[in-house]
Amino acid sequence: MEKNDVILVNVTEEIVRGLVGFMLRGPEYQAFCNCYICETDVIALTLNALPAKYVSNPRMRDAAFKELNTPANIDMINREIIHAIYIVARQPKHTTV
Repeated sequence: MEKNDVILVNVTEEIVRGLVGFMLRGPEYQAFCNCYICETDVIALTLNALPAKYVSNPRMRDAAFKELNTPANIDMINREIIHAIYIVARQPKHTTV
């Protein structure tokens, strides 16, 4: 394996980023501020509540993604995202104009 073939990826983060982006742009959260700061805070809070799944090459990434992308796991991640949205909405880190 060459140095260029080695990566370091948290597959949990990839999944969370995708789900947060999808949820915040959906009809249920139209009133939620989806600025970069609030979205990143939701991602960070969610990731802090979930176990990380790091891999070091693309083949392992695909296997880990398949392992994590189950209905039960996505349901658990969605619950953590909703909890994080609630926290960030109550205490945003920026001021509104």
